[in-house]
Amino acid sequence: MSEAVKMSPPANASVNQKILQYEGFINEVLMRDLGRVLEQRDTVYEKIAEYLQLKNTIQSLQVHKENAMKYGKREQRASQVLSPADDMGPHVRRNSDSRLLKTDVDLGCHFYIQAEVEDSSRVFVAVGYGFFVEMTHTEALRFIDKKTSQLTAFTEQLTKDSAKIKANIRMVLEGLRELQGLTDLPDATRREVF
Repeated sequence: MSEAVKMSPPANASVNQKILQYEGFINEVLMRDLGRVLEQRDTVYEKIAEYLQLKNTIQSLQVHKENAMKYGKREQRASQVLSPADDMGPHVRRNSDSRLLKTDVDLGCHFYIQAEVEDSSRVFVAVGYGFFVEMTHTEALRFIDKKTSQLTAFTEQLTKDSAKIKANIRMVLEGLRELQGLTDLPDATRREVF
């Protein structure tokens, strides 16, 4: 019996060593990977939100253009009589098809200036890697639909990756529970950690 007692402390030390290794693996590898995947997914969600905001803006411009074309002939005749183009000043040019747009432009760090866009029939769309492409409204809407579906598929993959990492964490925690000889907790007292 004395030999069994002597062998117990090294075996116990080995178990404690394994427990520390598994805990380190969870904290240093799995939790870090989970954080990166979730952060990347949030970044992709922000890109999707920006594209959807651009889509709404373009659709608003199209509605405005349709309304201007529908009601513009009556208003154009009235405005030519009431206020000639010369009274508008040298910095504003009148477009016959109502393409002039006043907007706020972000110069960075949420510093906005007022700007006038003379021709809003075309927009510059960020296509990735810092490149912008000039597109018509129809082209931009088609591109946005394709890009958002691509980004949505990517977020679904990232969600699956995060679920796999969470499953790995749970599996290692179960291994730790077995190593420490803890009994299984009832499902009622268990709660999701993530």
